[in-house]
Amino acid sequence: MRSHRRYILICATACGVLFARLTTAFAQADPASEPAVLAVAKVLPAVVNINTERVVRRTVRDPFEDFYAQFFGYNRVRPREIRQTLQSLGSGFIVDPAGYIITNQHVVERAADLKIHVTTNDGKTYNAHYITGDDKTDLAFIKIDAKAAFPFVSLDNISPNLLGETVIVVGNAVGYGSSISRGVLSAVKRNITVDDIEYKDLVQTDAAINPGNSGGPVIDISGRLVGISSAKMAFTPQGVPTQGLGFAIPADAVRESVARFKRVAQKQPEEKKQPATSETSTSNAERLFGMQLQDLSEELTDALGYARGHGVLITAIEPGSPADDAGVQRGLVIYRVGKSEANSVKQVEDLLGLVRSGTSVEFTIGVIQAGGQTQQIARLTMTGR
Repeated sequence: MRSHRRYILICATACGVLFARLTTAFAQADPASEPAVLAVAKVLPAVVNINTERVVRRTVRDPFEDFYAQFFGYNRVRPREIRQTLQSLGSGFIVDPAGYIITNQHVVERAADLKIHVTTNDGKTYNAHYITGDDKTDLAFIKIDAKAAFPFVSLDNISPNLLGETVIVVGNAVGYGSSISRGVLSAVKRNITVDDIEYKDLVQTDAAINPGNSGGPVIDISGRLVGISSAKMAFTPQGVPTQGLGFAIPADAVRESVARFKRVAQKQPEEKKQPATSETSTSNAERLFGMQLQDLSEELTDALGYARGHGVLITAIEPGSPADDAGVQRGLVIYRVGKSEANSVKQVEDLLGLVRSGTSVEFTIGVIQAGGQTQQIARLTMTGR
């Protein structure tokens, strides 16, 4: 009888220990205690949504009207003025309690007339001003102001960036705030070219990076900075679709740039107001060479009899401009800028983005007729004014 009681006591004790261990195990499995959840909670208050807006006022001609006027002889109407609002969306994060924000240069576009709106994770929106940036690293520094200190991501202790470590992308993917994706660090020291822009020494991850994530932080499961989301490769240079190829600017490069940007900020006035009346913006092609451009839609291409899918239409030439002096005429098409193909106005603008006054640029200009017949193709070198 005593042996039976002792056996029951031992079993009860064992069950009690097992129950205690199971209770502890279930407690540890609480999602609120997961390292990734804690890392996101640590960083998210400092992540911001960046929305930029610029109103462009341009004088344009209707290419259809010019086309029919050329063949039917009626008088051309006067050029009309249009206003276009250009917007872009990206992410960034606060690196100083005073409101300094690091993001991608291509998100804020280094434009003096750009309106930059920043929305913090608590839903508050601020006007930001551009301080400085670097095209080579694709990093920019902007600032928002408030009486209270902002939560920020510390750059004192960054991730070691070890291959295979878990990484988390935080940002505003396709405009959805506080979007999270997770993966591993796939590679370091990657050099890639996207849309004719070369990026060097990037870290690679298979965590999803989507439009709107640019400029947002990539962190490890301790909440330390791995890098800044920069680019996603959807296709190889040969046109083969890819998956799991996202790239970020490494944290050590970010830390170095922030230190340099802060030195620039210290030399500037505390508040840098944007021009109140600046609503106009001149394109690089018009500012440097006196050419107004327009994308060639399929309808316009067919109406003009040009080959589809190639080039950008020149819709106007400023008298006395470098383009006028070079003999460029309205109605011709720009096919290449330097060694790069140009099939949209945006591509031309991007290619001319680093051109300065006095710099010579070679253009391939002419007309390629539908059916492959080539006419009047020439290479012209023009010097930016």
